[in-house]
Amino acid sequence: MGPDLHYLKEADRFELFRGVGGAIRRARDAGFLVICVTNQSGIERGFYTRDDVEAIHHRINDLLAASKARIDAFYYCPHAPEAHCDCRKPRTLLFEQARSDWNIDFGRSAIIGDRKLDIEAGRRLGLLTVHVPNLARPHEEAQEFPPGAVRADLRAESFADAVAQILARG
Repeated sequence: MGPDLHYLKEADRFELFRGVGGAIRRARDAGFLVICVTNQSGIERGFYTRDDVEAIHHRINDLLAASKARIDAFYYCPHAPEAHCDCRKPRTLLFEQARSDWNIDFGRSAIIGDRKLDIEAGRRLGLLTVHVPNLARPHEEAQEFPPGAVRADLRAESFADAVAQILARG
């Protein structure tokens, strides 16, 4: 949705990529819920707090309001990878919680992600998967999938392109 500022603590530094607000509005207008599931290991590592993460979530929705858009819900894992918890992507606990909270039909849902772990989580749940290399990390090399890795159903050049491809599938 916006540049990865690596362990971002200050909500006012968060920015949206161009086109994200309009894409989210189009998805919601088409009847999709828009839910953000994210790993936030910086909490357990002591880089920032749950309040900091929630302030960023409020900032995201404040920025999206200019496009008459919003994220319906945010779910985040506060644990470091070493915790091996069930809520950290690519595990699926937070997705299952969202499904329960929002009565989501995963067979009619999609995940947009820039990382293999996003695609792996989506595959485990039967979601349509869309890979957007460097969605939030333009300064890094594109995270491509090695031979034999789980592959996404679709590949997009931007978040807006990913939403357009999902909506085109009906």
